[in-house]
Amino acid sequence: VNHVMNITDVGHLVSDADTGEDKIEKKAQESGKSAWDIARYYESIFLENKRLLNQIPPTTLCRATEHIPQMIDLVKKLEDMGATYTTSDGIYFDLSKFPYYGKLSGNSLDKLMAGARVEINSEKKSPLDFALWKFSKTAGKRAMEWNSPWGVGFPGWHIECSAMSMYYLGPQLDFHTGGEDNIFPHHECEIAQSELVTGKQFSQFWVHTRFLTVDGEKMSKSKHNFFTLKEIIDKGLDPLALRYLFLGSHYRTGLNFTWQSLEAAQTSLNRIRGHVLRYSQALLSSESQKSLLEDKFTKKFHQAVNDDLNMPVAISVVWEVIKSSLKDSEKLTTILAFDKVLGLKLDENTTPKTALPVQVTGLVAEREAAKRLNDWARSDALRNEITALGYTVEDTSGGQRVLPNLQKRG
Repeated sequence: VNHVMNITDVGHLVSDADTGEDKIEKKAQESGKSAWDIARYYESIFLENKRLLNQIPPTTLCRATEHIPQMIDLVKKLEDMGATYTTSDGIYFDLSKFPYYGKLSGNSLDKLMAGARVEINSEKKSPLDFALWKFSKTAGKRAMEWNSPWGVGFPGWHIECSAMSMYYLGPQLDFHTGGEDNIFPHHECEIAQSELVTGKQFSQFWVHTRFLTVDGEKMSKSKHNFFTLKEIIDKGLDPLALRYLFLGSHYRTGLNFTWQSLEAAQTSLNRIRGHVLRYSQALLSSESQKSLLEDKFTKKFHQAVNDDLNMPVAISVVWEVIKSSLKDSEKLTTILAFDKVLGLKLDENTTPKTALPVQVTGLVAEREAAKRLNDWARSDALRNEITALGYTVEDTSGGQRVLPNLQKRG
């Protein structure tokens, strides 16, 4: 997969109506730091959170500030086609040149115009027209501004996504992702400016995630009802428990976050880890494995993933494998194959292929002797000593099985 992700470090105004301050410039003024420092600070947190959640890095991570020439070039092409006009505050896209605007969201130009509010910028031909390039009010006052054929300024939010995606991926994309709030107007604007220039369908598929709510309410800064990954870690919870929680809900159905649901996800993830530890011990005993490519569980898992990323069903297949009559080695092979998709790092929970400490080995041998003599009190006491050393001993039909203690390992 050639995955391109953009970092919006300029041009994202407080209002979707192309008015108000740039969010990064506003934050810089409030904090006394430079806009560049603010952008890099939040970018670094974002990338670290992606790492902690075990997300595969994109093939290309591109910053808007490093692709201004590509944006100017795209605006020039639209200008040459007669699809732009100039006002006192910027260059705007003339939506009358693209009659299909609204096809992604199901809106139509007529309906949108009928419901449009009174436009703040009276120079715009239509309240739906959007900015491609904004002029700096006073040259030199902004931290982030560039020269252009139209004067000193900065790009609009919508133009940067089209310019960068087409620069790296060509005129057509296979998939375009985003939150449901991006459908209108952002993605509609991307479609309009991209398809008018190329004459081709911009993206074959659109994948929009529903909102994440907190305790039944939309997250917002004013309500202070949002949490960071650091807060989750500070509470002693694993970032991968959050990943597990997200996998348990389909991306198009939305998810309500509660601390109780996250703790339940942590418990479930720990249970899976515990099973993986036990199964890996079976591999140490040279238990045979088989090819599971045609296994019914593997087929069911792939069907779920291929069914519009139905991850809740995919997760349920993991539990079916755990409860199945497969051999432990077969369960391990299957679950670790599934985890290449799930990304829960279950391979890190397999038993290290090293010998047990001499002290533990001796206690296990003593306990075996005590069991043969039916000295159950001594057997239990030895089990407790083994546990205190960080290992768990299980009695199976094949004898004692010793595993590193999951709780000791955190």
